[in-house]
Amino acid sequence: MWAAQVLTQAAGRMFQVGTVWWLVSRAAGADRGLASGAFLAVSTLPAVALAPLVAGLIARRPHRTVLGVSAAVAGLVALGTAGWTYAGTPPLVVAYGAALVLAGCQAVFDPCLTTSVPELVEDADIETATGFELSTQSLAGLAGGLLGPLTVDLAGPAGVVAGCAGAYLLAAALIGATRFPGSGTPTGDAQPADGGAPAIPATDTSAPPRPLRRILAELPFIRRVLLCFTAANLFTTAVFVVMPLYTRTVLHADGSTVAALEAALGAGTLVGSFTAGRLPGAPTAIGAGCLVLMAVSLGLPGLAAGTTPALGSMAVAGWCVGVIGVRFVALFQRMVPAEDRPGFFAVMQALLGATFPVSSLLFGLLGDHLPARTLCLVQAVGVLPVAAALWWTGRREPQAPEPASAPAPADAQPIGDVR
Repeated sequence: MWAAQVLTQAAGRMFQVGTVWWLVSRAAGADRGLASGAFLAVSTLPAVALAPLVAGLIARRPHRTVLGVSAAVAGLVALGTAGWTYAGTPPLVVAYGAALVLAGCQAVFDPCLTTSVPELVEDADIETATGFELSTQSLAGLAGGLLGPLTVDLAGPAGVVAGCAGAYLLAAALIGATRFPGSGTPTGDAQPADGGAPAIPATDTSAPPRPLRRILAELPFIRRVLLCFTAANLFTTAVFVVMPLYTRTVLHADGSTVAALEAALGAGTLVGSFTAGRLPGAPTAIGAGCLVLMAVSLGLPGLAAGTTPALGSMAVAGWCVGVIGVRFVALFQRMVPAEDRPGFFAVMQALLGATFPVSSLLFGLLGDHLPARTLCLVQAVGVLPVAAALWWTGRREPQAPEPASAPAPADAQPIGDVR
């Protein structure tokens, strides 16, 4: 599963970053900001629009099957697109269409993988497993972000799509060979745990899923936290539009610089994922502090132009993303009842992704009229009020349950005692 996760997410990241750099450097001309922003918006729409469908699919179907089919479909679509691209230069609409389908597959894959974590590990290991899962995302982002622009400069968009097709299809094969020890599905995917150990209870697929609005209505603290991060994403995710524009118009550099910036972001996220569990304090306090630090780092390239400040900015911002991701996803794994996890993680992905199309289009349009350094400062100013709101949310309500010191009984709810 680790290898499959790296392959799928690295392929998706490679396609996104490579295509954005292709649009900015070659294909879009004077409208590069709008073209790249619209492309990233299309790449995130499925996570928002398909949330109810994804939640029902994950709740009713064996997770191994859902993961394998989504990877296989993405691989076949990428393979067809690669063949078209090698045969002749396709219109831009093909790139947008491929992005829509690949993002739809990823919108199914990601929440299904997160929901599957309790099937693969004991309750006491959920935070460690979550850190491992998110660090894998960081590694995939690092590899995909590094390879995308470099491949475009060396082999063009056809090389990028061909590499993505191979990664998706290999991931599908690996998932097909994987067994989930704690799967409780009645469809044949379940396998006994090694040595006859009792399996961790999985989501009850026979029970009808609860409405998504009701899930969030009964989790007011988590709802407020998600809204804070949704607002933060309006400014933080704009980095994927701003950095290529910054590279092109301020640094006057090529794809290797975009790759280096993506690598710094991914490396920082990887380090943050591994160090998150060592930071003392409540999740909201840590999250608020990380958002303040992220605001400073995002604004740095606007104040001091140059490759070195930009690389340092991306590394620090990535570290903050890694820390926030591990601490809060582990918190959600314990506070959300098992039967609600498929719906919850689909809602979480939809909420956090809802601002990305808006952010991409907004900053893409602004990028055609404002200097890239100004956009960096706009990002920084926008994150600061969200940090204050998250800190205030933590003061109002109790939060993080203590990690379990031993595996929970088979009939126990995966919710720890509230501190």
